[in-house]
Amino acid sequence: MIRALVVDDSFFMRKLISDMLNSDPSIEVIDTARDGEEAIRKVKKEKPDVVTLDLVMPGLDGLATLKRIMAESPTPVIMLSGYTKKGADVTLDCLEAGAVSFILKPSGSLSLDIDKVREQLLEEITASANVNVKKIKLLPVKKPILRRVKPVKEKIVVIGASTGGPSSLELLMSTIPASFSVPILIVQHMPAKFTQSLAEHLNRNCVLSVKEAEDGEVIQAKNVYVAPGDFHMIVKTKKIRGYTKHVICLNKDPPVNRFRPSIDVTMQSVVEVYGGNTIGIILTGIGKDGMMGMKAIKENGGKTIAQDEESSLIFGMPRAVIENGYADKVLSLPDIGEGIIGCL
Repeated sequence: MIRALVVDDSFFMRKLISDMLNSDPSIEVIDTARDGEEAIRKVKKEKPDVVTLDLVMPGLDGLATLKRIMAESPTPVIMLSGYTKKGADVTLDCLEAGAVSFILKPSGSLSLDIDKVREQLLEEITASANVNVKKIKLLPVKKPILRRVKPVKEKIVVIGASTGGPSSLELLMSTIPASFSVPILIVQHMPAKFTQSLAEHLNRNCVLSVKEAEDGEVIQAKNVYVAPGDFHMIVKTKKIRGYTKHVICLNKDPPVNRFRPSIDVTMQSVVEVYGGNTIGIILTGIGKDGMMGMKAIKENGGKTIAQDEESSLIFGMPRAVIENGYADKVLSLPDIGEGIIGCL
């Protein structure tokens, strides 16, 4: 039985979230808290397996409460965030401070339609309850930037990540040297606005240029493109002023593996354009999105790397790739940057 603590300043939200979690026979809400101070006390006393934590609260807000919990009683925490640019920025700060994941409230702070995210929340609760909190503290540790890389043409790197991805991406991208000339596509399972904040965050911590991808833009060397939330990102070849160019295209086709953007969709489209010059990376995350994309990359002569279990916050996606034989290399997160360079 997974023991959960629900923290929200709204009585109605505490009631709705608690009822939702208790509807799953494997989850029990052992208590609730209406503010940060009460949450901190109850985490210490009750020792829950997982905490759902509201981002916006009077007094101690979600970020301040999270930092206290991780410092005093380290526990897997899932943030519940509103859909605003400021909320997106603060949510990224929460993930960096140790939150395992976040769930977007459908209608802002008071979301009486919270049942829309029931399946996602239950899945995140189940996965987060098994997270080793010691791994969370290790994720933000940056490694030295890697050796200089000789210019390489016509190759591309595609990175897929989900739960635990933002902090893992920050560590990975911080190791990539300025001489790295190969374009990188990133597909992180996140809603709209949050991916823009992620791109901005990575750009501040990476020597390459990182941006949220735009429809129709030409893929350039030394650039990193993050798939926008709620859009699939694919690659096509187009003639522009008489020259053949590789172009990013965005669409709102149905979700794949429950996700839009989907890692599989991006990887499979990239293989159609780049073939064996594709390098695929699967990082931490729930589920199996990316498995078929890595299969396509490997079968077309490209190279594939999966994050190992020890360094993965959630081993679901890498496990699916590894167990099906689609990973050429299985590496610890700090070693993946060097692994990518070795594939060039």
